[in-house]
Amino acid sequence: MDRLTSLRVFREVVEAGSFAQAAQVLGISAPMASKHVAQLEKSLGARLLHRSSRHLSLTEAGTAWYEQSARALDLLDAAESAIGSRDTTPRGQLKVSAPVWCATPRIARVLADYRAQYPEVLVDMHLANRKVDLAADGYDLALRATQEPSAALIARPLCRVAFHLVAAPAYLRRAGTPATPADLARMAAIVPSYVKLEGLTLRGPGGRQVALRLTPAMRSDDTNLTLHTVRAGLGLAYLPDWLVEDDLADGTLVQLVPQYTAPVNTLFAVYTSRQYMAPKLRSFIDFLAAALGAA
Repeated sequence: MDRLTSLRVFREVVEAGSFAQAAQVLGISAPMASKHVAQLEKSLGARLLHRSSRHLSLTEAGTAWYEQSARALDLLDAAESAIGSRDTTPRGQLKVSAPVWCATPRIARVLADYRAQYPEVLVDMHLANRKVDLAADGYDLALRATQEPSAALIARPLCRVAFHLVAAPAYLRRAGTPATPADLARMAAIVPSYVKLEGLTLRGPGGRQVALRLTPAMRSDDTNLTLHTVRAGLGLAYLPDWLVEDDLADGTLVQLVPQYTAPVNTLFAVYTSRQYMAPKLRSFIDFLAAALGAA
């Protein structure tokens, strides 16, 4: 028999004053209620109740056991109630891993809007251009831009993110403006150290596939530093649209060989399991999908 159930039956028997009334409250038979109490007495090696045909009373051991076990059950009930309330109201700390290039006004607005709707959730954002181990590092969620999410994780697509080859006008005045992807190889490039660009192809007019080849002048694991060095005229870089859209719009940066496009990645929300998903996690993913998918 389940020990916790036996504890609950014993408490109900004491408080109801009879096996029959306790059984009715608990939705079990009176003989089953009696068996639960008998099992407790057997496991404890002590009689808990004095029984007669019309009356029940606690023994000395039963009184001590009732006081302690009732207190323990109250604590368990309080814990269950607290967990139950979380099932309906998103609250608590939510640890999120995301690429450095998510440090943009777009994401800032989404976070502000989410906070306004769910003020009891504390979003703990960690920006790094590396794949964290969600379980080992204690993350609830990771945002990853890829064409093939890990099969070991649950992945929900949020939105599409384009990447562009960009450079500053000052650099292009020195190095010349490339006319074809082949011209890119002779130019200086700030290459990410956290991802391999080898094997990346560009799609040109008529669907023609052309391999992208870059000559590193600098490597960096920080996308924002890469952006600043491109603005400073060090060379060209391959950067997400979110990070360079304003620079492209105002002419601070120029898109290179625009007739050739890079593969568009999908931003996924990845997490470990659909089972027992906390309301804070579910609400955050749903909010991101609605906000970014509509952007």
